[in-house]
Order: sequence, then structure tokens, then C-alpha cells
Amino acid sequence: MNTRSSRLTVTFSHPFVLAGYADELPAGAYEVIVEEELIQGLSFVAYRTAATYLLVHGRGGRAGRTELRLITQNDLETAQSCASGFDTKQQP
Repeated sequence: MNTRSSRLTVTFSHPFVLAGYADELPAGAYEVIVEEELIQGLSFVAYRTAATYLLVHGRGGRAGRTELRLITQNDLETAQSCASGFDTKQQP
């Protein structure tokens, strides 16, 4: 099966949490990898998303390690929405 990958950078202005993961990630720039596979049998070229990953670089005692977290496009959009709607006035 033919596949392709694309990368993009997503920046979060505030800490955020991804569905399925307990830890809160700090604000910052994160790389997203989207893997797509060719849909065969069509009269035109089309791809569908096979997997989406968020690269999380280790900090502190985990510095130097990189984790690929499997996410969905919906998880990413929800995290972006929550982080952008962060209300600093509610923080002590």
C-alpha cells in the first residue's frame, strides 16, 4: 500500500491535555505527523488519514526522549480549542 507523511507545527499558548493521556503538556510548539494511505480502486488519486501523531519531547528527568502520541484530528482540535479558550482571569 502506498503511504505518505506530512508534518506541521502546532503552537499552544497555554498548557493542555490530550484525550486518553493523563498528564498536562506545557504550552509551546509541537510537531504533528499525519500518515495517509492511498485509496486504491478509484479513477482518481485520493488518500485517507491512517494515523496522526503528536511528538512530545521529554523534559527534566526525561530530557532527550521523544514520545509519539497517537491522537485523532478531533483530539487535536479539542486541545487547541481548550488551550485558546484559556481564561487567565480565573487563575490565582
